[in-house]
Amino acid sequence: MNHPMDETDAGHANAATGVGGSAAGHIGHDHHAGHSVAMFRDKFWLTFALTIPVLVWSGDPQHWLGYAAPVFAGSALIPPILGTIVFLYGGLVFLRGAKTELADRQPGMMTLISLAIVVSFVTSWAGTLGLFQVEIWWELATLITIMLLGHWLEMRSIAQARGALSALAELLPDTAERLTDAGTETVPLGSLAVGDLVLVRPGARAPVDGVVAEGLADVDESMITGESVTVPRAAGDNVIAGTVTAGGSLRVRVSAVGEETALSGIMRMVAAAQASASRAQALADRAAAILFYVALGSGTVTLLFWWLDGDREGALVRLATVLVIACPHALGLAIPLVIAISTSLGARNGLLVKNRIALERARELQVVIFDKTGTLTKGQPALVAVSAADESELLRLAASVEADSEHPLARAIVAGAKARGIEPTASAGFESLAGRGARATVDGQVVAIGGPRLLADLGIEPDPATEAWGRDGRTVLHVVADGQLLGALAVEDEIRPESAEAIEQLHAMGIKVAMITGDSQLVADSVARRLGIDEVAAQVLPADKAAAVRRFQEGGRKVAMVGDGVNDAPALATADVGIAIGAGTDVAVESAGIVLVRSDPRDVVGAIRLSRATYSKMIQNLVWATGYNLIAIPIAAGVLVPWGLDLPMAVGAIAMSLSTIIVAANAQLLRRLTLRRSPIVGSRPVSQPA
Repeated sequence: MNHPMDETDAGHANAATGVGGSAAGHIGHDHHAGHSVAMFRDKFWLTFALTIPVLVWSGDPQHWLGYAAPVFAGSALIPPILGTIVFLYGGLVFLRGAKTELADRQPGMMTLISLAIVVSFVTSWAGTLGLFQVEIWWELATLITIMLLGHWLEMRSIAQARGALSALAELLPDTAERLTDAGTETVPLGSLAVGDLVLVRPGARAPVDGVVAEGLADVDESMITGESVTVPRAAGDNVIAGTVTAGGSLRVRVSAVGEETALSGIMRMVAAAQASASRAQALADRAAAILFYVALGSGTVTLLFWWLDGDREGALVRLATVLVIACPHALGLAIPLVIAISTSLGARNGLLVKNRIALERARELQVVIFDKTGTLTKGQPALVAVSAADESELLRLAASVEADSEHPLARAIVAGAKARGIEPTASAGFESLAGRGARATVDGQVVAIGGPRLLADLGIEPDPATEAWGRDGRTVLHVVADGQLLGALAVEDEIRPESAEAIEQLHAMGIKVAMITGDSQLVADSVARRLGIDEVAAQVLPADKAAAVRRFQEGGRKVAMVGDGVNDAPALATADVGIAIGAGTDVAVESAGIVLVRSDPRDVVGAIRLSRATYSKMIQNLVWATGYNLIAIPIAAGVLVPWGLDLPMAVGAIAMSLSTIIVAANAQLLRRLTLRRSPIVGSRPVSQPA
C-alpha cells in the first residue's frame, strides 16, 4: 500500500536539499514525534487481525448476534491471550507517548489513551480471574485497533500536508551533466561547485541555480511562480534549480548549489512557516491542556459515582470510556493541519509565508498600501501615446535619433517603436542636448527630441493636444525636424495591467486602497484616478515611508504595506502586515511577513483570501473539537443510563476517531481554495488616453 511520506521519504528529502526535517515534521504535533505513517499502518492491520478472533470468542458479541463460537481445549483463553498481545503490541506506542508527556510535565492525549487502555486491561484480567462479573477483552482490543486506525489516518493527513516539502525535493535530479575540457561527465549534485558549466537537455530539470552561458530554451518555472506559461531563457538569463527546459538545451554556469539555491530557500521558508507560532494554535494548546484535567476530573467523578452506586464493573468501563472519548485528539490536529495545508497551498501559488502571525493578521486588514513604482507600475518608462499627422514616420525618426542612447526615455521610445513594427534607420551626428533632449541627422534632416525647454529654445509653440498629457503627469517629448514641429510622444511609468483588477477585487472585499510614491502630486493623482485608489501620499522620500504608514494606521486601522522589499523595508516592517511583491527567488526579504514571487498585485488579494479561509477553517475545527467533547463526555459518563443509553467503550473510541477524521477532512477542504479568481465581470480597464 502506498503512503504519502514515511521516515525513509523524509530522510531522502532532507538529504537532497539540505533542509532539516524538524520543522516540517513537527507542525505542532509533538505526540507523533518519531512516528511514521507506515508504523501505524502496520500496527493497525496486525491488531485488526488479532481483534477478529477476540470478538468471535467473546461472550457479549455471541449473545448479541445469536451464534456460538467453536469450543475446544483452550478456546476460552483466546480473548485474554490475544487481547494481551494487542495491548502490548498495539498499545505500546501510546504507553511510550504517555511516558514522554509525563516526563515533560505536559500530560495530554497519549496519557489519556494510556490511562484508558490500562484501566481496560486491568478490568479485563480482573474479570478473567473472576474478581468481577465483566468481560471486556473485545472492547479493549477494538479500542486499541480503532485508536491505531485513527492515528494512521491522522498521520496520512499530516504527511500529505507536509508533502509540499518532499514534492519540492523531488524536483531536483540526482545527477548533473558537467562540461569539462575532456567532454561531458555525469556527476552527483554534491560534486558541483560555483563556476562549473552544466548541460541541461530538453525536458530535463536544471540541477542548480545559474546563468545561461549558451543556448536558447523555454523554461517551465511553475514550481517557483505558480504560472503555467513557459518563459524564454537565453544567454545571460538566470535559471532556477528544479525548473524544466523545453524546445532546446542550455549550458548553465553554476551560481549557487546546495542550501544556497532558491529552491532550498523556499523549502526552509515553508518548513519554518509550518512550524511557526500561531495565535489560534496557542489557544488550541491551552484548550487541550485544560481538557486533560477536565477528562481526569470527569473520569474520577464517574468512577466514584457508579462505584458507590453499586455498579463497580460499569464504573471501570465508563471510566475508560470517558478517558478515551475526551482525548484532545481533534484539538491537537485542528490547527497544525490547517497551518501545514495553507502554507503549502500558498507556496504552490507563488505566495510564501514567512510569518504565520502576518498571514493571520491579513484577514483583519482595512487598508492596503501599495508603493507605486515597481508595484502598481512596471518601474520603467514606456511609450504610451503618440500625437502626429503621420505617427509611423514620427516614431521612425524619433527611434532613429535615440537608437544609440542609453537614457531610459530613449530606450522606451525605441522599444515602443519596435513594438509597433517600426525599425529605426541609420542616423549620424548624434548629440545630447543637456537638459533639453537629443539631436541627430536622419535621412538628411536634423531631427531633435526633447521637452518644453527644447521648444522654448527653438521658439516653437507646443501642440495644444499634449496639454492633457501633462495634466496626467506624463513626460511629453516633442519631435522637431528642420525646425518644424512634427508631433509629440508621451512616456510614463507604465501601469501594470493587473493593478486595476487587483484594486477592484480589494474594494469588493471591503478593503480601502492607498498608494505611497515619491512622484509629484500630479503624477500620483493621475495614477490614483485611473486605478480607483482611495488615498494617496505623494512626494514621500524613501526614509519617510515608515512615517507615512503610521499615518495610515491612525485610528487603529489595520494596514498592509506592499512594496519591493528593498527600499521599502522600513515601511514593510512598520505595517501590520508587510508584503514583498515581485521578490522572485529572493526569499530572504527579512522585512516582510509574506513574500510574493510574482510582480502581480492580484497576489495580494490571494494572500488575504488565503488568510480568511485559513482562519475560518481554524475556527470551524476548534468549535467542532471543543463542542464534541462538551456533548460526548457526559454521555460517556453515563448521564443517559437512566433512559437506557449506555455508551460502549468501543463506540466511544469510534466517536473520538470520527471527530479526529472530521477535523482532518475539514482541513483538507482548504486545498480546494482558488487564490486567483477570474477578472470581475464588467471590470474596467486602466484608462490610457492617446
